[in-house]
Amino acid sequence: MARAALKWGIRDLAKRANITSVTVNRIEAGKPAYAATLLAIRVAFEEAGLEFIDENGGGAGVRFAKPKADGAE
Repeated sequence: MARAALKWGIRDLAKRANITSVTVNRIEAGKPAYAATLLAIRVAFEEAGLEFIDENGGGAGVRFAKPKADGAE
């Protein structure tokens, strides 16, 4: 879902997360992955402007983060 929101292919994610395309395919197929690999993927998505949403009755998901106002932290 996150890749689709960004219109990224598997190679795009792999490049931005500094992992291989084979690794992305394995993870998307439900295979296990190292915690560091999953963190690298999450960071790549967050740096691209996505925000992960905790499950709130409707399921976990992603959305585009709100732009930060100048000077706001």
